[in-house]
Amino acid sequence: MPPKPVQYPSLISVPRFTTLLASLFVTLSSGTNYVFSAYGPQLAIQLQITHTQLNIVGLAGNIGVYSSGPFWGRIVDFRGPRILLVSAFVLLLTGYSGIRYIYDSGTPAASTTISTFTFCVLMLCSFMTGAGGNAGLTSAVNSTAKTFPDKARATATGIVLSGFGLSAFLFSTVSRVQFAGNTSSFILLLALGTSIPMVFGFFLIRPIPLPPTDPVHGVEHGGRSSEEDSEGLDSLESENRALLAPRDMVPEAPPRLSRRAALSQGLLPNVYGSKLFTSRDFWLIFSILSLLSGTGLMYINNVGSMSQALYAKSTTVYNPIEAARWQADQVAAISLLNFAGRIFIGLVSDYCKISYSLPRSYSMVLASTFFFISQVMAANINKISHLWIASTMLGLAHGSVFGIFPNVCIDWFGMPHFSENWGYLSMSPILAGNLFSVAFGRTLDAHENTPTESGASPVSPATQCMLGRQCYADALYLTMGACFVAIVLSAWAAWRDRGKLAESLKMTRRRNEVVWEHSDE
Repeated sequence: MPPKPVQYPSLISVPRFTTLLASLFVTLSSGTNYVFSAYGPQLAIQLQITHTQLNIVGLAGNIGVYSSGPFWGRIVDFRGPRILLVSAFVLLLTGYSGIRYIYDSGTPAASTTISTFTFCVLMLCSFMTGAGGNAGLTSAVNSTAKTFPDKARATATGIVLSGFGLSAFLFSTVSRVQFAGNTSSFILLLALGTSIPMVFGFFLIRPIPLPPTDPVHGVEHGGRSSEEDSEGLDSLESENRALLAPRDMVPEAPPRLSRRAALSQGLLPNVYGSKLFTSRDFWLIFSILSLLSGTGLMYINNVGSMSQALYAKSTTVYNPIEAARWQADQVAAISLLNFAGRIFIGLVSDYCKISYSLPRSYSMVLASTFFFISQVMAANINKISHLWIASTMLGLAHGSVFGIFPNVCIDWFGMPHFSENWGYLSMSPILAGNLFSVAFGRTLDAHENTPTESGASPVSPATQCMLGRQCYADALYLTMGACFVAIVLSAWAAWRDRGKLAESLKMTRRRNEVVWEHSDE
């Protein structure tokens, strides 16, 4: 008796949507590195550290996110999401609890700042929050990508990634409404609000298998490159021959594969390991992502300081509670549009791919342009009441980048090693992020205690610059140039991708013709 065929859940089914919703819940708790600006300036004042040191603490969290990517990715590719969710629980709870303890302890008696050891522990705690958040994110995105077919994958992962972007909005809104001026309680909320959802994810998140017809293997992007891929192609041709109809059932001419069919039905590549690092495509997308995400991290980590500088210039009496509300407003604006950007770019890329046969890499040009516009806006805003405009554009840009680049990673390098490959790509922000953030901190420190043009000196923290946008504009000119370079590189990547698609289409047609000619013998 033949074995009963495996029944796979349909696209719209309870198991797939359970994974989707649980993954969204986890990512809502994983993106709190973006909320750093909601409490960072208060942390600097309480511990008496400079803006450069504050940026180093924020960067430690970012390094935790991006350096842990390959590690988490390899584990989830081979062992599933549960190990990551347990790790996320421990790291997030420990990291934020440690930051809160250091904040509450303040500076030692008869000392003007914290000790070097305490500063290092603070950096370690920040690193832990970043690594823990990335563990939760990686488990959720990996499970979602493996649960939904190619035609809906960008949209599904965009929804899950949007939770990562919305995380800061959720927590910053609570901060503005409930904890304005109470930084210690807000950090406690971060400790509990990020770790507990990982427990729910542990029980609910699991990848739901796809039917074997969904493309998850194939030749390397732009051609064959490995014995494994060649064997897969030979196997495919053998299956095609075995399935051929008898001579009298063969049509007069072989079917012609359209560009749209090639995009929707073509086989995905399987590039990983040493072949990934020798691929020009990898270094191209790595460079673009470094420039764009580095810009985003600089802005996100420092928008609190930007809002304080603009607020200090606009008032004669510095109100720390009002300043904290302006900070939270900027974080909320970034987060909300970050959320929208991840869904928007997923829908746009899927629509353009299905309807106009455009590779998803075309959307990288759009995301790069959003980033450039955001930096031009930020460099020209003089009033705190207008800063939200630049913040929303930055949020849209940042969300678009992290909504489209993982899907380009799948399209270019394949699904079997997706999380590991994306983990390596996720290390790209470290270089530019460090450079831009330290440049911003040094720029702000250089303008500390400079009197306003009118000579007024509002009551404000000793480390507060009061020149408005002049406090940080030079750093934004640097990121403007970086974003322009990213636009050029993205356009080149899209052009190359379209050319490779055309060449792949020709190879597919020739392969089909060979199969049909063989059937006539």
